[in-house]
Amino acid sequence: MIEEQVDVIDERGNTIRTLSKSAAHRDGLLHKTVIAELINSRGEFCFVRQSSSKQDAGQFVSPVGGHVSSGETDEEALIRECQEECGLTPIDYKLIGTTIYNREVIGRKENHFFVVYEIYTDDSPILNHESVEFKWFSVDEIKQTLKSNPKTFGAALHHVSKNLFPEIYKLI
Repeated sequence: MIEEQVDVIDERGNTIRTLSKSAAHRDGLLHKTVIAELINSRGEFCFVRQSSSKQDAGQFVSPVGGHVSSGETDEEALIRECQEECGLTPIDYKLIGTTIYNREVIGRKENHFFVVYEIYTDDSPILNHESVEFKWFSVDEIKQTLKSNPKTFGAALHHVSKNLFPEIYKLI
């Protein structure tokens, strides 16, 4: 089986070269990942709890998150990842922005250029093996939980929220 290839990029998103995903992680090289938040008509955010075999195990994370394969557009990756991870095909969505996120987790370096979307839907996700449950949170519930029990949410979700959803982090 051929390992997934990703485009190593600079901080502006320009491709420098193509490399295997594992090599990009091993060497801590910047590469793209799409992230998407599901938001329903009541303004609630859907998060999924990670299974015990995943990074951020037991914590709630964005329901869509995955690497952009080499040669794939961000939108193509968004649609593919949403289908794989949520069983949904996004129709109504919007690019929110980008942010760079790096950390060491489960023995590898992550240096990701997050491309973050909102997907508007009242459909609930169909969980795959990576998640054990989903929950819709109001913005007030997110704020209260971030204050009282921040470890409820995974580290990448904290990063995305702080950088691209400042209204959630206001007054915390």
